[in-house]
Amino acid sequence: MDEHTAASASYLRLLAVIVHCAFYVLLAASLLRWVIRHGSSPATPLVLALAAVLAFTYAMSELRQSRQLAWFAALVGAWAVLCVIAPSFAWCAVPLVYTGLRVLALRVAVALVVILTGLVVFSQLRLATWLDPNLVLAPFAVAAVTTALFLGMRRQAEDQRRLIADLVRTRAELAATERREGTLEERQRLAMEIHDTLAQGLSSQRMLLQAADRVFDSDPALARAHVVAAAEIAERDLAEARRFVHDLAPADLATEGSLGAALTALAERSGSPTLTVRSHLEGPPTALPPQIEATLLRVAQGALANVAEHAEATTATITLTTLDDQVLLDIADDGTGFDPAASARADPAPHRGHGLPAIRARVHQLGGTVVIESAPGEGTVLSAAIPLGTAPNAKVSQ
Repeated sequence: MDEHTAASASYLRLLAVIVHCAFYVLLAASLLRWVIRHGSSPATPLVLALAAVLAFTYAMSELRQSRQLAWFAALVGAWAVLCVIAPSFAWCAVPLVYTGLRVLALRVAVALVVILTGLVVFSQLRLATWLDPNLVLAPFAVAAVTTALFLGMRRQAEDQRRLIADLVRTRAELAATERREGTLEERQRLAMEIHDTLAQGLSSQRMLLQAADRVFDSDPALARAHVVAAAEIAERDLAEARRFVHDLAPADLATEGSLGAALTALAERSGSPTLTVRSHLEGPPTALPPQIEATLLRVAQGALANVAEHAEATTATITLTTLDDQVLLDIADDGTGFDPAASARADPAPHRGHGLPAIRARVHQLGGTVVIESAPGEGTVLSAAIPLGTAPNAKVSQ
């Protein structure tokens, strides 16, 4: 759009230069004709003076934008007087028509064109030896065609300026909309991050501290173990919060170096005296894009948090499977299970917390799918599949 506008401006500047040069060429040719044919005439000094005035007023009408109309009126007056004395100067009216159409209002400019054309016809008839129809009709026809072309070009230029203004305004509105959408997306990302990290960690700490409180008098050693486990979770959450503030990858990925190792570490610390968590890797070790690794780790964290809080399970298993075209993550538990269809209809899911919508949102951002297989009393299997072909270019929250 900027290049097109610059090209249009360059064309208008070139056209203006051509018109200015044409005026001075016509003025010089008319003056030379007068000197050759009427050099000894008593009117020659007056013609020379009027030609100089005409050249000066034309330059001033182009240079002095603040008083352009006044200078243009003086220019037309000097030209009219000169045409009466020396009819050969009539053809200087062509650049004057262009200037008038450019600086005057439409009705005034059209009236001026008619008057200038009439003076041209009058001047040419004074030079002719007989009433030539071409001298009467041709100037008006040329003036009409020139005026129509110029007005068409001016209207097209105005339409183009309006179109450019509309496009600029639309682009600004689109940018504002994208900023609003980006803000909403960032809020959603922050909500998922807080839920899957700090909120889950705080929930685990609360459960451990409550358990420690219940057995504080009867089994001090077990209570101490619960407190130590809560402190470890608090320490990890602090590291996660620092990473979160600096918008880096999940702390486990930065610490362990790979998704497989991070899942193993997650399984070890997610266990409790009542819950055993195992981690398995299937398929050849493959370096996955950072987006996929961060998403799958968040999925595992959210799923295990649901297991610990809602499933009442004794065992849970994390399985990471890498295929040629996709990567699969399964989290299975032997807990109480639930009805996925009933949970999907509820708002929010009463038995599985708020983690499932966040899990689905994360996986869908990478073009993946989430499948939940469960039934009351039969445990739950959550499966997340992410294609490897589209993930590197996907936009995902880490």
